[in-house]
Amino acid sequence: MTHTSEAVAAKYRLDYQAPHYLIDTIDLDVQLGEEKTRVTAISRVRRNGEHNEPLRLDGDEMELITVAIDGRPFGDYRLLPGGLELANLPAEFVLTIETDIDPAANTALEGLYKSGDAFCTQCEAEGFRRITYYLDRPDILARYSTRITADKGKYPYLLSNGNKVASGDLEGGRHFVQWQDPFPKPSYLFALVAGDFDVLRDHYVTRSGREVALEIFVDKGNLERADFAMESLKKAMKWDEERFGLEYDLDIYMIVAVDFFNMGAMENKGLNIFNSKFVLANPATATDLDYHGIERVIAHEYFHNWTGNRVTCRDWFQLSLKEGLTVFRDQEFSSDVGSRPVNRINNVRTIRGPQFAEDAGPMAHPIRPDVVIEMNNFYTLTVYEKGSEVIRMMHTLLGEEKFQAGMRLYFERHDGTAATCEDFVCAMEEASGVDLGRFRRWYSQSGTPELTVCDEFDAASGEYRLHVSQHTPATLDQAEKLPLHIPLAIELYDQDGNVLPLQRAGQPLHSVLNVLESEQTFVFDGLTQRPVLSLLSDFSAPVRLDYPYTEETLAFLIAHARNEFARWDAAQTLINQAVMTNAASVGRGEGIAFSPTLLSAFVAVLGDETLEPAFKAELLTLPGEGTLLELFDTADIDAIHTVRRALQQSLAVAFGSRLDELHEALKAERYENNHVAAARRALRNVLLGYRVARDGDKADDLVAAQADQSDNMTDLLAALQVANGFLLPCRTRLLAQFEAKWAHDGLVLDNWLRLVGTKPADDVLAEIRGAMAHPTFSIRNPNRVRALIGSFAAGNPVQFHAKDGSGYRFLADQLVVLNEVNPQTASRMITPLIQFKRLDEGRKALVRAELERLAALPNLAADLFEKIDKALKM
Repeated sequence: MTHTSEAVAAKYRLDYQAPHYLIDTIDLDVQLGEEKTRVTAISRVRRNGEHNEPLRLDGDEMELITVAIDGRPFGDYRLLPGGLELANLPAEFVLTIETDIDPAANTALEGLYKSGDAFCTQCEAEGFRRITYYLDRPDILARYSTRITADKGKYPYLLSNGNKVASGDLEGGRHFVQWQDPFPKPSYLFALVAGDFDVLRDHYVTRSGREVALEIFVDKGNLERADFAMESLKKAMKWDEERFGLEYDLDIYMIVAVDFFNMGAMENKGLNIFNSKFVLANPATATDLDYHGIERVIAHEYFHNWTGNRVTCRDWFQLSLKEGLTVFRDQEFSSDVGSRPVNRINNVRTIRGPQFAEDAGPMAHPIRPDVVIEMNNFYTLTVYEKGSEVIRMMHTLLGEEKFQAGMRLYFERHDGTAATCEDFVCAMEEASGVDLGRFRRWYSQSGTPELTVCDEFDAASGEYRLHVSQHTPATLDQAEKLPLHIPLAIELYDQDGNVLPLQRAGQPLHSVLNVLESEQTFVFDGLTQRPVLSLLSDFSAPVRLDYPYTEETLAFLIAHARNEFARWDAAQTLINQAVMTNAASVGRGEGIAFSPTLLSAFVAVLGDETLEPAFKAELLTLPGEGTLLELFDTADIDAIHTVRRALQQSLAVAFGSRLDELHEALKAERYENNHVAAARRALRNVLLGYRVARDGDKADDLVAAQADQSDNMTDLLAALQVANGFLLPCRTRLLAQFEAKWAHDGLVLDNWLRLVGTKPADDVLAEIRGAMAHPTFSIRNPNRVRALIGSFAAGNPVQFHAKDGSGYRFLADQLVVLNEVNPQTASRMITPLIQFKRLDEGRKALVRAELERLAALPNLAADLFEKIDKALKM
C-alpha cells in the first residue's frame, strides 16, 4: 500500500496504446476454501501485431503457484510490483496460471472477498488483478467460462456470469457449477458469488417472446424484503424495450444483495452484485426515498447491459461513456414512471450542491479526465451526474427522435467493442446532422461555467435583446478555459403570466438558444410590453446563472412559470438571495429580516391546491446548508445555519393556521406504497418541520405522537429527523427505542447511525464514539462507516466545521484507520476535508494541518495520496 513512485505514477489519456496481446477466451477454475482459494486461469492469447514484446500481466495480493505455456511448465517470467512479465512468447498460445488467494483477509473489498459468510467479487475498476494475473484493462474482451467448486453445505449456491451449463456433486461434501458467458467482456465485468441465500424467483417475457429467468439472492430471512426489487427489475426491462428498443440477451438475470460493498451496485454481465441497501425494502424497514433509490439503482444496473456491457469503455478515461449515459437513462426511467418535475429537481440538487463543489475543489476534472493516479478516485459526481447532464444537453439539442437514431447507430457500430466518448458523439452527430464540434469541449473542460445575462427592451420597436456572456473560472487542473456550446432554454411571459411566442422578423425561434461564444446577443421582436424572462428551463445546462432578478419577478415566476423546474428554481433563487443578504447582516452583528414578497410567495405556494403534493413539497423544502455554502466566496457557516433556521421559522409563522390544517389533512389512515401516497407523506413531513420550527411549546408532543403512531419507516424517520434536528426532549427516548428495535439489522440501524452523526450539538463527537462501540458498527463495513462518520462530515456542517478543529481531527483519525483497512472507502470519506476553498482562513489552516498529518503517513494509499496531494496545492 505504500505510495512508492510506481504506486503514484500518473497515467495520461493521450498515452493510450492498444495492447500488445489479446485474450480471446479465459477458462477459470476457482476452488473456494476458508483459508486459501486456488484459482487456475487458462487463457487463449495471441500477439496483436508484429512484435516480440513481453506480456505484462496485472496482479496483486496473491501467491503465484505455476505458469505453463501450451501445457508445459514455463520459466521465462519475472514477478514485478503489481504484475507478472513473460518473455519470448509464441504468436499464439494457451497460458495457464495457478494462484492462491485469501479472500477472508481481503478487507479492501476489491477482487474476491468475504461478505459475512458469503464469497463475492467487485472487479471494477481494477479488482480482477487480485484474483489472477491477467490483462486487467477494459479493452481486453474475452469469453469467460467459470467453474466454481466449494463445500455444498456452506455454499449451496455457486454463481457467475452468463448461463449455467453444468453442475454436480463431488467427493468430500463439495460440489461444482460451471457457467459460460457467450458475450465477450472485459475483466471488470467478471463476477462470482458463493453462499447460502433465500431466493426470489420470477420470469420476464421479452418483446420477442423469449422467457428470461429472474432470481434475486438475499441473506436468509430477508426474502419478503425483495419483492419491490423484483418489480423494479421487470419495470426496467419493459421500459428499456419501449423507450430504447433494447432487449435482454441471456437466459437468466441474477441479483445478489451483500452487506459489505464499496459501491451501490455493479452491473456484472447477468449477475449484478448489489449493496443490500439497494435491494431490501418493506414499509417497516425502508422509507419512500429508499424505495425510489432501489427502483433507480436496479434500473441503472440493468440498463448497463447495453450501455456498458455490450458496448464497454476502451480505457478508464472513457468512464463517462457508460456511466453518464446510463445515469441519463435511469433518470429518464424514473421520470417516466414517477414525477418528472420532482426527479429533475432532485437531480439538479445533486449538481448544484456536491457536484459544483467538486468542480471548485482540488479534484476538479472533466467528465473525460486527462490524467489519473488512482482510477477509483474518478467514480465521481462529475463523471456520473455531470456526465449525465452532458448527455441530456445532447438530447435537448437533437430531440428525442434524432437522439434515438444516434443510439441505434452507436450500437450498430460498436456492439461487442470497447469504445470511446468520441465514438458516441460521432454517432449522435452523424445520425442527426447536428454539428457537435464545439459541444465536444464539455468532455475535455473542467469546472462550472458561469452565464451572465442582462436584457433591454425597446418599446418603440418592440425589440427585446438578451445579452449572454459565458465564463468558466480556472480550476486546479486547467488554467485556461474556452467557450462552450451551452443550450439555454428560455421563456418569455406577459404581465398576466401568458407565454409569449419567440420570433424575429416574422420567423418563429426555438426556445433553446445556442450560446456558443464568450458574448452573444439574441434579439426578439413583435413585443408590445417588456416581457418577464424565465431562464434555464428544466436546467438545460449545468451552469451557474447570474441575472438581476428582482424579488417581485421571482415571485411572479413561482406563481406563473409553465415549466415546473423554473417555478422551483425561482423559489430557490428567492431563498438564496435572502440567505446571502441576511448572512452578511449576521456577520456585521445586525438582525435578520425577510421581505413580505418572499413570505407571501411561499404562503401562496402552501395555499395553491392545484399543485401536486410531491412538487409542493419540493417548492417548500429549503436548500441544504451545504448547497447554500456554495453561494459564497467565503462562507460563514454559523451564519448560514442561523439564517436558514430563522427563515424556516419566519415562513412557518407566515403560514399561520393553514399550515396546521394542511398538515392534519394529509394524515393517512394506513400506509400505502404508491406514488400518490408517497407524495402526500413527503408534503406532510415537510410541513411537520415547519410546525416544529414555529410551535416550540407543542413541538415535542407533536413529533412524539407521529413517531409513536407511525406504521411505516418514512413517517417514523421523518419524526426522528425533526426531533434530532431541533434537539427536542423526545429525541433521547425515540432514538433509544429505535436502536433497541433494530440493533440486529445493520441496514435499518444505519438510520440511527445517521441521526447520531448529524446531531447538531457540541457533544456530537462523544455520541459518535459511543455508536462506534455498538456491536453492529464495524469500521470494515462501508455502509456503517458512511452512515455514521460520513453523515457527520458531509451532513453536519456546523459541528464538522467547529472552530476548534475537533471535527476535522476526528475525521482524519478515522481516515488513518481506513487507510489500512479499505483505502477506497477512505478516499470517498475524505471529500468534505479537501473541499475547503470557501472556508475562512482560520478553518483552512486547521484543515491543512490535518491533511499534512495524513500526507506524512508512511504507508499512505494511492487513493488518498492523490486527493491529499492535490488539496495541499490549492
